[in-house]
Amino acid sequence: MTASSPPATGYVAGRHRIDDYGAGGFRFADMSHRGSILALPSGIRAIVLDDIKDINAALIDLALAEPAGLDLLIIGSGAQLTPISSLHKNKLKAAGVGCETMATGAAVRTSNLLTDEGRRAGALLIAVA
Repeated sequence: MTASSPPATGYVAGRHRIDDYGAGGFRFADMSHRGSILALPSGIRAIVLDDIKDINAALIDLALAEPAGLDLLIIGSGAQLTPISSLHKNKLKAAGVGCETMATGAAVRTSNLLTDEGRRAGALLIAVA
């Protein structure tokens, strides 16, 4: 994903649990999607992102634009835990949004728990095989 590429390519409104992940995608809202997603309280967006190193300011800004606001952004970094850049973590912190990075599987489970609790949390989830 480059700074000039659009951060999102599709959208499903509403808060949804992630029912399954793997095989390069996710199941949610009675549908499946191949590729990575940004799940926010207002809806789930398809994003073009294969590697945590490719997260850019536009994607962080998209998360920060959540109408309900966010207290926490969970980052699912793929099959392995890979930290987000300090630049993006500091941007989130400056906006008052906490950031936790973990492997995508753990991020899906954590996101579902926070969704069930009605928390103001989002999840940027990189698809895994």
